[in-house]
Amino acid sequence: MRVRDELRMNVNQQPHMASPYGQPQPGYQGYPQPGYGDAHVPSGYPAQYAPYNGPGSTYPQGPQQGYSPYASFPSKTLATNLVSDLSSSPLDLGMRGPPTSGAPPVSGAQNYSQFGQGETQNGPPPMGAPPQRPPVSQTYTPAAVNLSGPQPPYGQQFGAPPVSIQQMTNQMSSMQVGSTAPSPAGPGYAPTSVSQAPISAAYTPAGPPTFSLTSTAPTQPPPAEAMAQAPHHSYYGAPPPSQQSFPNSAPPFSSTGPSQPQAPPPVSQQSFPQVPPVSQPNFSTAPHPGPTQSYGGPLPPQPSFPRPPLPTSQPSTFPGGPPPTSTPSQLPGVMQPQPPVSQPSPYHSGPPPNVTGFPPQVGAPPRPSGMHGPPMSSQGPPMSSQGPPMAQANHVPPSQLGMPPSPTNASLSGPPPQPGMQGYPPQQNGAFGQVRGPQPGYSGPYSGQPNYGAPSAAPAPAPSAPKRLDPDSIPSPQACDMPPVQKTRHRIDPDAIPSPIQVIEDDKANKGSEPFTTGVRGQAPPLVTTKFQVRDQGNASPRYIRCTAYNVPCNSDLAKQSQVPLAAVIKPLATLPPDESPPYLVDHGESGPIRCNRCKAYMCPFMQFIEGGRRFQCGFCSCVTEVPPHYFQHLDHTGKRVDCYDRPELSMGSYEFMATVDYCKNNKFPQPPAYIFLIDVSYNAVKNGMVGIVCHELKTLLDYLPRQNPDVESNIRVGFVTYNKVLHFYNVKASLAQPQMMVVSDVADMFLPLLDGFLVNVSESRVVIESLLDQIPEMFADTRETETVFGPVIQAGLEALKAADCAGKLFVFHSSLPIAEAPGKLKNREDKKLVGTDKEKSLFQPQVSFYNTLAKECVTQGCCVDLFIFPNQYVDVATLGVVPTSTGGSIYKYTYFQTSTDQERFLNDLRRDVQKQMGFDAVMRVRTSTGIRATDFFGSFYMSNTTDVELAGLDCDKTVTVEFRHDDKLSEETGALMQCAILYTSCNGQRRLRIHNMAVNCCSQLADLYRNCETDTIINFFAKYAYRSLLSSPTKNVRDGLVNQCAQILACYRKNCASPSSAGQLILPECMKLLPVYLNCVLKSDVLQPGADVSLDDRAYLRQLVSAMDVAESHVFFYPRLLPLQQLDVESMSLPVAVRDSEERLSRGGVYLLENGMNIFLWVGVNAQQELLQNIFGTTAFSQIDPSMTSLPALDNPFSKRLREIIESVRAQRSRYMKLMVVKQEDKLELIFKHFLVEDKSNNGGASYVDFLCHMHKEIRQLLS
Repeated sequence: MRVRDELRMNVNQQPHMASPYGQPQPGYQGYPQPGYGDAHVPSGYPAQYAPYNGPGSTYPQGPQQGYSPYASFPSKTLATNLVSDLSSSPLDLGMRGPPTSGAPPVSGAQNYSQFGQGETQNGPPPMGAPPQRPPVSQTYTPAAVNLSGPQPPYGQQFGAPPVSIQQMTNQMSSMQVGSTAPSPAGPGYAPTSVSQAPISAAYTPAGPPTFSLTSTAPTQPPPAEAMAQAPHHSYYGAPPPSQQSFPNSAPPFSSTGPSQPQAPPPVSQQSFPQVPPVSQPNFSTAPHPGPTQSYGGPLPPQPSFPRPPLPTSQPSTFPGGPPPTSTPSQLPGVMQPQPPVSQPSPYHSGPPPNVTGFPPQVGAPPRPSGMHGPPMSSQGPPMSSQGPPMAQANHVPPSQLGMPPSPTNASLSGPPPQPGMQGYPPQQNGAFGQVRGPQPGYSGPYSGQPNYGAPSAAPAPAPSAPKRLDPDSIPSPQACDMPPVQKTRHRIDPDAIPSPIQVIEDDKANKGSEPFTTGVRGQAPPLVTTKFQVRDQGNASPRYIRCTAYNVPCNSDLAKQSQVPLAAVIKPLATLPPDESPPYLVDHGESGPIRCNRCKAYMCPFMQFIEGGRRFQCGFCSCVTEVPPHYFQHLDHTGKRVDCYDRPELSMGSYEFMATVDYCKNNKFPQPPAYIFLIDVSYNAVKNGMVGIVCHELKTLLDYLPRQNPDVESNIRVGFVTYNKVLHFYNVKASLAQPQMMVVSDVADMFLPLLDGFLVNVSESRVVIESLLDQIPEMFADTRETETVFGPVIQAGLEALKAADCAGKLFVFHSSLPIAEAPGKLKNREDKKLVGTDKEKSLFQPQVSFYNTLAKECVTQGCCVDLFIFPNQYVDVATLGVVPTSTGGSIYKYTYFQTSTDQERFLNDLRRDVQKQMGFDAVMRVRTSTGIRATDFFGSFYMSNTTDVELAGLDCDKTVTVEFRHDDKLSEETGALMQCAILYTSCNGQRRLRIHNMAVNCCSQLADLYRNCETDTIINFFAKYAYRSLLSSPTKNVRDGLVNQCAQILACYRKNCASPSSAGQLILPECMKLLPVYLNCVLKSDVLQPGADVSLDDRAYLRQLVSAMDVAESHVFFYPRLLPLQQLDVESMSLPVAVRDSEERLSRGGVYLLENGMNIFLWVGVNAQQELLQNIFGTTAFSQIDPSMTSLPALDNPFSKRLREIIESVRAQRSRYMKLMVVKQEDKLELIFKHFLVEDKSNNGGASYVDFLCHMHKEIRQLLS
């Protein structure tokens, strides 16, 4: 197996002190190569633990190198003099050299808010005598400490002192100390300490590892960040109503479940391991690499204490409040739970035990056989990169790191050390050394944190201090109050796991410069995030078709074994960029397109001409068909027709045929389509301003109806209806002086009261139409009618199209639940009690069958329905959306519509919806070569049989997703072929056939399949599959099914394609290394895992929206794009490199733009530079920024202009207009913004990326065992 093909991450093996990355593989750019330190010194303390001889401020500062797990609290001083530590580029897995003599000066105590992002440093490791450890609950008071003379009490507590000689001896005997001469630390990562004992815990030898990361997340109290919920409707376009503010207290411990808080605390907090509580049962002195829970010990809940709310988004330290013990993040100023007294003290002065072999200590329970490393458990942060990180392709044997290989037999009491471990817990995320600050512009190797100007303090021995309380913090529970087994694993470094940004940037660098030519069969295209040009050479452009796999298994057994879905996401009428030509139109005259006699496939590059060109053999069914005389052409010496390159259907992947009358309904050419506008004029619709806005906008918008030729007037006709409990039809015939209104009050039996004058040509009737649009808002200005109908409104539009014998589109502007007596009347069935139960699926199903029947009639007529909905309360989108989603239409939702904030978004959506290119009355069929067939379809359409996808309307944004299954064997020589043919009526009434062809390779080796998959397309398919499954299965089953299928895909790769390695490693295929992070985003989405504030309407709306999304939109919807604007270069046309969607990537001094296809957020850090604020908002004061603004002021400076250009270009890339929301750090709106930081733990209980990765690893191991 080539090293490049896989990423490995040792998720649960012996923790090591060296940097958690192991040795990054060369092919995984972004992680600097390690430089190793000098030889391993078998015993004795390293020189770096010289006594500290300089002053300290606030906390005595330990240098990065002398770290101990019990001194792991973020200090509030500046990270001083870090040049030597941070500027050296290679990431090193060794230890640090001794500090230079003499203590550098330290600045005085300062308030935390003065610092930038990465300015905390761990306390020093005292190397003299073991310090006394007071109880964990003590909080730390930052104050200046004089450390130059005899050491006064030290601010950082280290847990209770050993209570007996026996315990003291145990502590000493079980210490693991190895000294390694240090080497320079990698950028932004501190080196590790050698004198540290592994964080061990009561070890319960309970059988083989279970790595259980599942289960009890929801039952635990979430951390404060997760407790503060904001009304969710705001993400989908509502002006947020009063948001809940942060609660004043929240349980401090969330002992199980996904370990990252919704918005993970900044790195300065994250980097501290949690240490087991003091009150542990006397336990064996054997060093165990990780906390007990990894071995499956039960985790009783922690007592919970209230704490003050945290400003959740700070990237720097938080003032006070005990940390949620299970989160990887530790809050400064608070004591961590300390090690049990019987644990080895990191400060003992006895000789270190043998580091490399880990022989069982006296009294140690034997290690259960088969354990390759502490298994992960769901309690607490996962213990990942103990061992090589994901990016490392091969597990580096320990001997390469300058230490002898260790025995691995089951009798040893500890797991074998991984490379670079040397018996110590890992330095996760800078966990035991310098805390790494967030890296806003991370796009590869971290370039290290800035210095912030103060020198670093040298290490100091730290005797224990009398109890002092930080005024900002609340004491955490005494360790003895905690259940004995409560421990937390060390957290995996987020930089050691696959980064979506890194993959996106690598793809841009590798594939963005050259045009993508489609002539090579089975070639995976660039990612949707890469800007590239396509040259059609026989296969459809990836803008039209993207496949989950470009190398299909030859038989169903392989496909079943791998569980990789075989599907294509087809966007038949996709808009192409200006530098690519649209499909050529081929007109064969009255004889029509050339087709295979048997399977009816259309002429394409896969047809093989034989017998000198007189016949052709079909590539799909192998049938031989005569070539019509008018189409005959000679073949050249290679067997190709000599006119091959003159005919698009013989040389291109996508093209169009003019359809003959045989392809038309009733054998007659269609009429041009019509657009009918149906406007709700009930009290709510008039009061919120919607009626006035629509009428005013239509006066100009009707000049922009779609047309085939931009120079010719559109021949689409228009009609108008208003309604509340009754319907009003308008006669706008050109010959009238004033429009005429006709009222139909018999809504139970809908009919069209006028034929002539209802559908008119805009240019002919312009004066009458404008008069009508002026009068409608005045006519209904004083209405008191609150009830509306909905079914009869669609019936009215349908009847009008039937009467005109044409296809068309209805634009319905609706405001409330249709409760008036009429067909399709609905009742309010919003019942939050059903959420999470087996009956939840009923909430996604339509209330009544009336709309399903109506949808079928609409499709038959070619009547597409677009619904613009303006709800202030529940309107049952699941039912109202049936007709739009069955007819190829769209739903646009503007909750709590307000003219001031939502008008721009609504008008832009309306303009685009009216103007975009459409196909009407469409039928699509997908043909495949022998061996596979299309079995399932997803999208906004109707199917009356198993093969034909019927769409009353098909626009340039809609996709149809097709799943394929084997029905025979495929051959590697011929590959697998598919042809998608769409018959539709164009805007000017022409009947056309659009053809897209695609050939993919076939493989008999699983490795080839895994080498040619596209993760973004797989996720698009999984999301649609899961969202549809909600109609028939409980949400939990749907979520479990997704996790299980993903685990099977990765387990199959591990078993069949990866080179052998220990079970403790998570190995991912190169092209699927982002599958876990993206799948977790789908699982955490509001549809599958709603927060308490997500309405049923929002969930139904998003479920229907995603069903027709293309791959680019689903990608940014599930993994939003986050751009650091402080790194924007106004001279350059390129955007700054995005950062990962995690709170720890945000800098308090930065401004970030986040877009997800639905909204744009502009997040402003509290310490943003005044110049930046002046350039963007025209004010230098953070407090003067108006968070209610929906557009940026047009300032006359290059930064403002460039930023507004970026926002416009981002909006232009999406099918819906994204409303701008300005979010100030620590403002109530920030909770909404954090909802989209998808790598973090979410409010609604969704796991963080790190936790989910560990959970996937557990699932994979269970499948393999």
